[in-house]
Amino acid sequence: MKISNDTVIHFNYIIKDTDGSILEETNTDQPIAYLQGHNNMLAGVEKALHGHVKGDQVSVTLAPADAYGMPRENAEMKIPLKHLQGAKKWRPGMVATVNTDRGQHQVTVLKMGRFMVTVDTNHPFAGKTLIFDMEVIDVRAATADEISHKHAHGAGGHHH
Repeated sequence: MKISNDTVIHFNYIIKDTDGSILEETNTDQPIAYLQGHNNMLAGVEKALHGHVKGDQVSVTLAPADAYGMPRENAEMKIPLKHLQGAKKWRPGMVATVNTDRGQHQVTVLKMGRFMVTVDTNHPFAGKTLIFDMEVIDVRAATADEISHKHAHGAGGHHH
């Protein structure tokens, strides 16, 4: 089955910067799953994967405008320390996850206080040209529930 709209794709990836440094990668035992054609993935990644099949290796380079954008000025914010997720002890430079009314969002810790922390709300990859090396692990037709919910369910996808 080819990747097209309303298919669920399971894939592994490595994200590198233009120097070849690995910025992020999946655990190959737990591929990521997403629903193609429903804005659940960076548009450039969806476009690069479109038409591929299980077993294909795909690489795409995305400029900042096609990935996480350019860093915004005045993106610093003070939030309660208890809202940071991802570690027990925090230090400046660490990336945390916070829940917002628009879903989970990654922030970078800038300054620690006893109860409040100053974070940069720009995505950690903002302003970077990114190279995505991907391996398609599986492709299947989406279920009616997945299409109506606009995301993949199950392992590697969304859990209700």
